[in-house]
Order: sequence, then structure tokens, then C-alpha cells
Amino acid sequence: MKLSKLFAAGCSSLIFMSGASATALTDLLQQYQKQGAQQFDAQAGKTLWTHSFGVSSEGKDRRCATCHTEDLRQTGKHMKTGKSIEPLAPSVNTKRLTDVAEIEKWLKRNCEWTLGRECSAQEKGDFLSFISMQ
Repeated sequence: MKLSKLFAAGCSSLIFMSGASATALTDLLQQYQKQGAQQFDAQAGKTLWTHSFGVSSEGKDRRCATCHTEDLRQTGKHMKTGKSIEPLAPSVNTKRLTDVAEIEKWLKRNCEWTLGRECSAQEKGDFLSFISMQ
């Protein structure tokens, strides 16, 4: 099976990730490819991350970066509740990208709210490729 560009290039950020994290990420990316996704692209993930998918009822852009910030190494803030969101960057939060079920749960919730629909396998892989490099 073909691996994504991220792995084929030997992405240095994965070297620093824990074995469990790299395994969860690898498992998900392979699963998404089995669902028909092509090579994953971190730049496409970054573009999706900052893209506005409309305006919320709170009058804010529906973007991933609205709650999680554009710098994934920083603490975010939930738009509705004001609750702090720990950084998504695995480089500063080693708990990120370590649990397949957690990753899937949050991708489903956040894609549905932000994009107004579930993300495609390609979009999920692009997002994860981008996040993993932070």
C-alpha cells in the first residue's frame, strides 16, 4: 500500500513523536487511504485550517483556527463556552494524535460544526498531516 507523502518523505516531526502517537497516526492515514484518499498534503491541511466556512451564530468565522488558533502550539479557546483548548501541536502537547478513537471523535465533531458536514477521508488525512508537523 502506498504511504502518504508525509511518511514517504520521512517527516522529521514524526521522529520526535511517541511510538503510540506515530502508530495511531499511521493507522488512521492508512485507513483513510483504504477509503479512497490519495497522497496527503500538509499544505492542503493548512489551507483548510485557515479557510472560513461561513459565519457562526456568534458572528465569528467558522474556521478551525477560530478556536484552536493559527499557531497550533498555543492554547485555544472554545468560541461558545470560552473553555481553554490545549494546544494541538504534538511538539508541545505529547497527548495529541495518540488515540485513534479520540482523533476520530474530535474530527467528526469539529468537521460537522466547522464545515457543516463530516470531513472526507482526504480532508482528515490532510488535516492530520498538517497537525502532525506542528
